[in-house]
Amino acid sequence: MIRDTAAQDRAVPSAAPPLWRRPALRRAALLALPALALAWVVAGWLSAERSISMDRLRFAEVSRGTLVRDAAVDGRVVAAVSPTLYAPSGGTVSLKVQPGAVVKSGELLVQIDSPELANELSREQATLASLEAEVGRQRIEAEKQRLLARRTLDEADIELNARRRDFERTERAHRLGALAQIDLLRAEDAVKSAEIGRQHANASVDLESRSVGFDLATREQALQRQRLAVSELERRVDALNIRAPIDGQVGTVAVVDRAVVIVNAPLVTVVDLSRLQAELEVPETYADEVGLGMTVAVRLGAVETQAKVVAISPEVVANRVRVRADFEQGQPAGLRQNQRLTGRILFEERPDVLMLQRGAFIENHGGRSVWVMDGDIAVRRSIRLGASSLAAVEILEGLQPGERVVIAGSDLFEEAERVEVH
Repeated sequence: MIRDTAAQDRAVPSAAPPLWRRPALRRAALLALPALALAWVVAGWLSAERSISMDRLRFAEVSRGTLVRDAAVDGRVVAAVSPTLYAPSGGTVSLKVQPGAVVKSGELLVQIDSPELANELSREQATLASLEAEVGRQRIEAEKQRLLARRTLDEADIELNARRRDFERTERAHRLGALAQIDLLRAEDAVKSAEIGRQHANASVDLESRSVGFDLATREQALQRQRLAVSELERRVDALNIRAPIDGQVGTVAVVDRAVVIVNAPLVTVVDLSRLQAELEVPETYADEVGLGMTVAVRLGAVETQAKVVAISPEVVANRVRVRADFEQGQPAGLRQNQRLTGRILFEERPDVLMLQRGAFIENHGGRSVWVMDGDIAVRRSIRLGASSLAAVEILEGLQPGERVVIAGSDLFEEAERVEVH
C-alpha cells in the first residue's frame, strides 16, 4: 500500500484583503460621503447670511473702456419753418385753399370781409381829400399875404425916393437963398420919416412871410398825419387778404368758410416740408448740460441718423425742455411731420475708464454699495460712482476689472453682508 502526502501537508493562513475591498470599510465610506457633503454645504450656509437662487439675479463684469455720457429723449419730427397766420381784424372768412394744398409765396389763402374797417378807411380818405383842398387854399392865401406885404414894402421904397428928391431940391433952393432954413429942415424930417416907414415895411414882409409859413406848415403836418392814417388803414385793409409767407403746403385750417372770426384768431398754418427738424423733449435734470452743437443720435423706426442741436427753449414746460436739432446728413427719406422718434443726446466721451453695466443696484442702494461674487458667495462692498450713461456707469472706487457684480436683484439681499447664490 502506497502512503499519500497527508502527513507532509500543513495549513497556510490566507493573506488579508486590501482595505478598500473590505466590506465593512466600504459600507462605512459609503455612509460617510453624504455626511461630508452635507457638512460642506452646512459650512457654506453658516458662512452666508442668506441664500438666493441665481435665476433671480443678473450679473455683469467690471471692465475698462470708453464711457459715452448720454441721455435718452423722445420727440417728434417738425417743420423748421411753419408759420401760423392770424386774423388781423374781425370779420367774415372766405377760404381760398384747402388743407394739404401746395402754395407759393404770396398766394392768396384767406380773405376777411370787414365792413367796419372798410367804412373807416372811406371816412379817413374823405378827410384826407378835405385837408388836401384846405392846404391848397392855405398856400394861395399865404402867397396873397406875401404879395400884400411886398407891395407895402415897394410903396415905402417909392415914398422914400420921393422924399429924398424933395430934400435935394429944397437943399439946392436953400443954398441959392430961395427957401428958408425951416423948409430945409422939414424936407429932412420927411426923408427920415420915409426911411422909418421903409424899415417897418421890410420887417412886416419878413414877419408876414414867417407867419403864413407857420400856418401853411401846420396845415401840411395835419395833412401828412392824415396821409399816414389813411396809409395805415389801407395796409390793414390789404392785410385782410391773407397770403402765404413762404413756399410750402397748407397744414392746418383752423376755421371754416364764411365763419365770423375775431381779431388775432388763428386761421391757417403753412408748412415748409423741404426742411424738417427733430424736436426733442429733454428731462429737466439734463437741461443745464444741453448745449448748442451737441450731437444727437436719432432713431426713426429701424433707421438711425445723426443730428445737431441748433436751438434750446429758454423755458421748462411739464419738467421738459424742448430742443431743436437739424439732421446733419440730410433728412431721411419718408419723413412726416409729427412723426414720433427717439434719440440720445451725447454729452461727452470718457476714454479708458473703469465701468460697469447699469442696473437696479443704482436705485436700490443709491449707488453706494454692490455685491461682488466670490465663488458662490456674494460679498457686499462699498463703491463710489462717477459719470453715467444709458448703458453703463463709471466706477471710481471699490471694484477692479474682471470682477463679477450683481447688478439686478440685490434688493432681495436686504442688508446682508454675505449671500449664497445657488
